[in-house]
Amino acid sequence: MSAAAVALPLAAAGATTAHAAEPAFKVLVFSKTTGYRHDSIPDGVAAVQKLGQEHGFAVDTTEDATQFNDANLAKYQTVVFVSTTGDPLDQQSEKDAFQRYIEHGGGYVGIHAAADSGYSWAWYGGLVGAYFWDHPSIQQATVNVVGQGTAATKGLPNRWTRTDEWYNYRSDPRADVRVLATLDERTYNPVGYSGGSMGEDHPIAWCHPYDGGRSFYTGMGHTKESYADPLFLSHILGGIQMTAGAAKFNCDPDSTD
Repeated sequence: MSAAAVALPLAAAGATTAHAAEPAFKVLVFSKTTGYRHDSIPDGVAAVQKLGQEHGFAVDTTEDATQFNDANLAKYQTVVFVSTTGDPLDQQSEKDAFQRYIEHGGGYVGIHAAADSGYSWAWYGGLVGAYFWDHPSIQQATVNVVGQGTAATKGLPNRWTRTDEWYNYRSDPRADVRVLATLDERTYNPVGYSGGSMGEDHPIAWCHPYDGGRSFYTGMGHTKESYADPLFLSHILGGIQMTAGAAKFNCDPDSTD
C-alpha cells in the first residue's frame, strides 16, 4: 500500500473529529462577588465546565465584569451567575450591556446566591425573580418538584430529599414565574436569622420569560457536595439548555406542560 493511500483516510478522520467537536452553544459562567463569597464557587464553576464537556457545549468563565459588553456577550447563548453576591456588575455600562443582551433573546441562569445580588438594580431583581431574605442553618429538607415536563426537572423525584442552605426570599415570585420546585417547610426548621419563613408556598426553583430573554433560577447549590450530586447537576444542566434555546422553554407562569 502506498503512503498516499494511507494519508487520505487519516485526513478524513481528522476532518470528522473536528466537526464532532463543534459546540452546540456557548455559555459564560460569571462568579464575581462583592459580598459574602461561597467556598463552593470553584466547585460550581468546575461543574458547569464538566457539563459542557459531557453534553457538547462550550464554557468560558470569568470574574471580570468588563466582559459584560455587547461584543463579548454576543458570543453566548446563556450566562450563568454562580453565587454572585453584592453588586458584581458595578458599572452602568456593564448593566446596560447585560440588559441589552437579555432584551435581544439572551439567557440567564442564576444559582443560589445569584439572588443575593443587585439589590439596587430593580431590572436584575425582575430577572432573577426574587431577592434573598435570609436562611436557617444548613439541614436536610424535602423539595417538592412541581414543574414537571421541563428539562430542569426531568428525572427528578416528585419528593426530593437533600441537604442544602435553604433560602427564604423577600417576596413570593409565583405570580410572575413558573415555579419548578417548592420547599416543604414541615420537613425542616425554616426560620431564618431574621426570625421568619415563607410559609406553605415556598418556591425554591423557577423559570420565566423576561424582557425578551429567558431566565432560570435555583436556590439550591450552597454546598460543595451539591456539585457532585447527579440530580442537582441534571437540574442545572436543564436550566442551561432551556435558557440557551437548546431545550423547550415552557416557562410561562400558567404553563403546566
